[in-house]
Amino acid sequence: MAVVCGGPAAEREVSLTSGREVANALRSSFDEVTLHEPDLHLAEELLRGQIDVVFPALHGPLGEDGSIQGFLEVAGVPYVGSGVAGSACAMDKVIAKRLFRDAGLPLAREVVVSRADAADAAGAAERVRRELPGRVAVKPATQGSALGVAFAESDEEIADALDAAFAFDDKVLVEEYVTGSEITVGILESPEPWAFPAIDIRTPGDSWYDYEHRYAAGLSEHVIPAPLPPDIYASVQDVAVRAHVTLGCRDLSRADFVVESSGRIALLEVNTLPGMTPTSLYPDAAQAAGISFEQLVEQLVRRALERGARVQAASPASPSSIETTGA
Repeated sequence: MAVVCGGPAAEREVSLTSGREVANALRSSFDEVTLHEPDLHLAEELLRGQIDVVFPALHGPLGEDGSIQGFLEVAGVPYVGSGVAGSACAMDKVIAKRLFRDAGLPLAREVVVSRADAADAAGAAERVRRELPGRVAVKPATQGSALGVAFAESDEEIADALDAAFAFDDKVLVEEYVTGSEITVGILESPEPWAFPAIDIRTPGDSWYDYEHRYAAGLSEHVIPAPLPPDIYASVQDVAVRAHVTLGCRDLSRADFVVESSGRIALLEVNTLPGMTPTSLYPDAAQAAGISFEQLVEQLVRRALERGARVQAASPASPSSIETTGA
């Protein structure tokens, strides 16, 4: 089996760490586990039939946006995680929010700014301030790990934050700033989706769960289970499952929230390939649910293999050759 990690995205180093952790855990259950970059060498091995199953440990564009998933579908190789549509919809925060809103899920208010809009930086900032008065969160639409995220309030701050976000993406999501507990809930299908214990993510002082605090040891605390009122706790788990289903996710996902002191819940996003590093949230939540990391990755791989076997059994035999005629 191949664990695919790395790639050209901004989250490359995180992906490499996730991939190594997954591969090491899988070696406790499987004899042949190899690490691969998502490159032409991988394509050659797939097309030669040398790989039976793929565990994508990729983060960001190419890995979570449906690209690698589409390639694996064409190659006919089963893989862990969401398919093309679910991956693409979850990766694009703007599309995801539209689907969440149609499903009646609780969200923060937002404004979407395109690169064309931002040609008039002052006008774009004024529009944001008009529709979302007060502090806002500015996010590239298709990045993860908080890359390119900034908080702003004045016109100048908003214009600067938009400019920085456009270094990552052609479309930027600007949301009202919601203050409260940062909560995350992992989802695992076995076979139906169910929620892991909710985690309260805490960072020191006035800091927030940015890239550094996500991946540097000791810079964040994962409180499990999150100390929320029972009804709110049940609600975030329910919303996490509903978000997973709404996007058409498969196998696993992780939903991120902010929960205000009033009890208001704001669903932020869903990650279809959550991090698997030593400081990552999803493995911690699985452990709290009584599932070791080794058991978790083995279960995910076996689920992908079973799915592949069902697809193969249901597919008609492929012709060995295709005859063509010319006019």
